[in-house]
Amino acid sequence: MKVRSSVFASLILIFEVIGVALFLRGFFPVPVKSSFSSKSSLSDLPAEPLTGSSPNSSRLPQPLFKRVVVMLVDALREDFVFGPSGRMFMPYTRHVVERGSSHSFVAKARPPTVTMPRIKALTTGSIPGFIDVVMNLNSPALLEDNLIWQAKTAGKRIVFYGDDTWVRLFPKHFMEYDGTTSFFVSDYTEVDNNVTRHLDSTLKRDDWDIMILHYLGLDHIGHISGPHSSLIQPKLLEMDDILKKIHSALISKEAEGSLPYLLVLCGDHGMSETGSHGGSSEPEVNTPLVLISPAFKRKVGMEKPGVVEQVDLTPTLALGLGLPISQNSVGRLIPGVLEETSLRDQLRFLHLNGHQLSCLLKDSVLEYEKEAGFEQFRVAEKAHGNWMKLYLEGNTSEVLTNMGKKVLKQYLEALAAMSSALSKQLGKYDMYSMIAGMVFVFQLLLVLLLAMPEALSGGAAVDLPVLSSLLSLPFYLLCLLLASVHVLVCTSAESSCYFCSLSWGLVFAAVAFSSAMFCILVSIATRRLPLGPKIRGKSPLRSSGDEWSLSELDVLLLAGTIGHTLSLAASSFVEEEHQTWYFLLNTLCLGVFQDVCRKYFREQRGSGEEEEHLLPSKDCHASDHPKAEIYSEKWLALATPPFTLVCCRLLRSLNQTGVQWAHLPDVGHWLNSSEHKMVLSLLSAFCLVLIYLLVQRRCSWVSKVALALGLLGVYSYRAAVGSVLFPWQHSSRTTSKGTVEARFVYVFVLGILFTGTKDLLRSQIITADAKLKSRGLWEIYSGLVLLVSLLFRAHNLPVLCCCLLIQTLMAQFIWKKLHYDAAQTTIMHYWFGQAFFYFQGNSNNIATVDISVGFVGLESYVEAPAIFLTALSTYAGPLLWVCHLVCYLSSERDRSPVAVGHGCYCLALMRSVPAAAYIVLVTVLRYHLFIWSVFSPKLLYESMHLLLTAGVCLIFNTMEQSHSSSKS
Repeated sequence: MKVRSSVFASLILIFEVIGVALFLRGFFPVPVKSSFSSKSSLSDLPAEPLTGSSPNSSRLPQPLFKRVVVMLVDALREDFVFGPSGRMFMPYTRHVVERGSSHSFVAKARPPTVTMPRIKALTTGSIPGFIDVVMNLNSPALLEDNLIWQAKTAGKRIVFYGDDTWVRLFPKHFMEYDGTTSFFVSDYTEVDNNVTRHLDSTLKRDDWDIMILHYLGLDHIGHISGPHSSLIQPKLLEMDDILKKIHSALISKEAEGSLPYLLVLCGDHGMSETGSHGGSSEPEVNTPLVLISPAFKRKVGMEKPGVVEQVDLTPTLALGLGLPISQNSVGRLIPGVLEETSLRDQLRFLHLNGHQLSCLLKDSVLEYEKEAGFEQFRVAEKAHGNWMKLYLEGNTSEVLTNMGKKVLKQYLEALAAMSSALSKQLGKYDMYSMIAGMVFVFQLLLVLLLAMPEALSGGAAVDLPVLSSLLSLPFYLLCLLLASVHVLVCTSAESSCYFCSLSWGLVFAAVAFSSAMFCILVSIATRRLPLGPKIRGKSPLRSSGDEWSLSELDVLLLAGTIGHTLSLAASSFVEEEHQTWYFLLNTLCLGVFQDVCRKYFREQRGSGEEEEHLLPSKDCHASDHPKAEIYSEKWLALATPPFTLVCCRLLRSLNQTGVQWAHLPDVGHWLNSSEHKMVLSLLSAFCLVLIYLLVQRRCSWVSKVALALGLLGVYSYRAAVGSVLFPWQHSSRTTSKGTVEARFVYVFVLGILFTGTKDLLRSQIITADAKLKSRGLWEIYSGLVLLVSLLFRAHNLPVLCCCLLIQTLMAQFIWKKLHYDAAQTTIMHYWFGQAFFYFQGNSNNIATVDISVGFVGLESYVEAPAIFLTALSTYAGPLLWVCHLVCYLSSERDRSPVAVGHGCYCLALMRSVPAAAYIVLVTVLRYHLFIWSVFSPKLLYESMHLLLTAGVCLIFNTMEQSHSSSKS
């Protein structure tokens, strides 16, 4: 069965996406969970240890607190409270920390540092799976054992105000609630006022036991302008005043003889130096935890905060309220909370926590008895029983006290060891699903590689022996073998496998597909043997007979691609991947410069034929004007690679990215400072004018007018949100959120896309007009450029400007004049796209994803547009270069009709190789120290990039079909 190269590449990528999805399902482990389906209850609590024949007491200590108020400030960094600026940012909180009855800690949040997984950690005490970062946008109800469910079951009355993620996670748990949208990051005022407006009335009432407040304004300010914004201090002062109001109300309601209150100030995660979060840097994982209660000793001065895990708050609150600890909690009780209780109660609380952790350890670790923490707990429990025997006998000597303190220390050491062992466990990899996905991907990659001679041949068609493979005996034998393996694995697996949970229909389809791919692979490989028929080379310019010959540029592109793929095995190279692409791009520019020099100097001296290639026509009596044009063209071609190098060097300074040097100041920070707003305004205006001049050349006059008005709307939007100034503005005070201006731009974007699509369809259906089709493609491209210019922050407009400028110069003077074939041109576009991904300020850290662009022009959170806009903004660099490739290959009249198919195949190959290699690497390194902080986010980026490339290849497929029809 013969299929076109573009169709073949698109099918391979689509199936690879399915294989990678299966791998991801197995790779991101299910969090550590108890094997018991029911939730913890008071009746399940163990008896108090007691040595001897006397019956053990099941007495539970009295709850420590009557009321608890949790004030959670989203993205509250620990240095905002405990740092040098703490007294200025939050003076009352700092006073309570230094002089009040409080305990202060730095609570470590585990990556991914995004809101929904952190709320899960705070309420269940477990460490959520890393894949929860994807589910953060649409949080389903939390069904596992958690603190909120335990409190409701015990009759506690809970009120909640704030981030509606809580309402989605706990839909029927709150007596009273008011949720606010967490993703509309442009709002940092009303989102907090909607929480505070309930405080006065609620604090006066006595009909609640637990109050949870989740403030989002600080997080939104971070997303908009970063942690050093002038908006940070007023917002923190506002939070400080709210804490003071709550504290004062709790003090006034305190009654003699009743249990004390507990006020908790905490953050779900921190904030990176760029204002985002999701990664594992210190500012993102270090959050303050302040516990305020009259049950604690009054401080006499500032003490260095202790370090605890964020999940330690869960068992502390549970035992403090007299509730069972959640079954899946890996946290340990914070000892300072127990300082004023009796020694017997302290030991009992620690014993309850130790018993819960030991039960979870039994369910999670096969050889749990060999764990040091489990053994320590058994020793401590036995010593606790001996102490209880002496205590109940009435022994009051100092020996008993010292013995109790020793048992206390043993318990604390056992809790620390068991918690650490469970945290390291994280979950169990579904190796069967991972291997199945990996096999699918590698089968597809090998077929893609073996089909290269045919895919890049003059016919651009691949002969796939599908029918012969499906009718062959090995296919049926393989189906039986794989089905047997599947049954064997699924019946003997100790843990649940996702692949085993699929229906037999899907499993049989997967088995048949894998068997067929193996047979096709063997068949194609047989044809590639020396005895098999030879396929004509990909480029007549560089092939002699049937053999391929590689130019120096081919060797560079091949070595660079392989080198980059191998570099992904090192965590440092993943963190600083932008350096790899910057180096490769600079090397590519030098290689192109060498080709330009060879064309215009060495070959020109060698023969007089060069002039014939350079002339726009073969007219023998050419005038002097074409010669002058040739000389100017020659020097512009020579200047293009050095100019590209200069642009790349300037763009490197615009946004610091990666990990090692991300904290250093860059040009972007300088431009965004308030004192340089006029410079940013002038730069933005210049860039928008240049963007118009570069893009409008190939558009119809209607699209030119729409593009001009749209770019004016882009500047108006940036002025409305306070990023830039109009000449008549003297202050940056904003009067709107830019919603109207952004929608104004959207209208013109849709208009340009409609015009381009109309021209494209006319060229394919009504008249086979290549010029009309070319104009339609470039109009669609200009609409995409207009949309990206709206989404890019003002300081990033030079990135878009340089992208368009380099594309124009390379297309005009390099790719066309040097006769680079479609494969070379495609790989160059891919390299440029990867470099521009990092020029935007992106990295392999989730924290650099700018989610604020998902709300440009929206007044409320709408999931589908927000995801689309965020993905488009994040991958704008690669997408712009790939779309330019489609337009360039489709509109070049002197290119072969199969150029688009060659480009599609090469693009698929460029994405498949690193994706396939990387899933092997993360499988081998799954127990690496940085697997969750470095390798896992990169895996998500690779998967998303593969999905987008599959979508682009479908566009290639359409263009190749229309290109072939127009040529015929």
